[in-house]
Amino acid sequence: MQPTQKNLTTTVGPRTNLAYRAGVKVHLVDGTYELFRYFMSPFERTGPEELRAVRGVVTSMLGMLEGGVTHLGVATDHVIESFRNALWPGYKTGEGVDPVLLAQFEPLEEALRALGVVVWAMVEFEADDALAAAAVMAAADSRVEQVIICTPDKDLAQCVRDDRIVQLDRRTRELRDASGVQQKYGVAPESIPDWLALVGDSADGFPGLPGWGARSAATVLARYRHLDDIPKQAAKWGVSMRGTDRLAATLVEQWERALLFRRLATLRTDAPIGVDVDGLRWQGPRAEFTDWARRLGAPALHERAVQLAAKRLLA
Repeated sequence: MQPTQKNLTTTVGPRTNLAYRAGVKVHLVDGTYELFRYFMSPFERTGPEELRAVRGVVTSMLGMLEGGVTHLGVATDHVIESFRNALWPGYKTGEGVDPVLLAQFEPLEEALRALGVVVWAMVEFEADDALAAAAVMAAADSRVEQVIICTPDKDLAQCVRDDRIVQLDRRTRELRDASGVQQKYGVAPESIPDWLALVGDSADGFPGLPGWGARSAATVLARYRHLDDIPKQAAKWGVSMRGTDRLAATLVEQWERALLFRRLATLRTDAPIGVDVDGLRWQGPRAEFTDWARRLGAPALHERAVQLAAKRLLA
């Protein structure tokens, strides 16, 4: 179900020639997270087993559109591995992921495209990189009022900018702007890669530096923002915290590793997305969505999509 939000994107008919009557809200969705979420859901037990998670995500995206979303893009990890695996041998792979889940990535991408949604199926880069690149692209468009990145992934918190680029956890309905990121992690959005370098990210497969925890990293980075600005000697830190000498020594000793981890955590806003804000505007399902709705065991999805597209044409 689409979270209730104020000032939903104004629906714009094709006759406006992109002279939008109100600011556009662009929604960017972490398709990998959504697929995992529906695969694990105890409530998603309808439709063919090999496509149940796909059905859940497609139904959810259509629900977002029905809820007022007009500009939508979904990013997926077409393969789990990326360029980061060459940088760190322990970086996440598809090992251990249920084959039934892995087999649903490509069908999800095809089904969403049939629905008429822009999909970034990433291979060299990750889905997070595509979301970051799309967020920067959309925020640079003066017609855009707000960019909403739909994922709970802490990596994407680095993309948040004031209340122009925000992060939405669709499951908990928590919407975070820059102050929300600061409140949750103890650091500003631009410090998230540095914070992850120290703390580590078990989901992505890098451990951070020994002894550094979320609180100690936040305390130091709240003052210095970035690793490069942290004094080598703890006596110069000017923070009230235990164990600073040990933490400072670890940072000096493992400096190159810290920089590597920050590189792993830094999202690539130059990832190829091949679309602008106009291209993200949903204009209805493609002809092949009829077959996809049938394959998903939900022919009503096609009827709903067609009805919604017709309604928007008249708006």
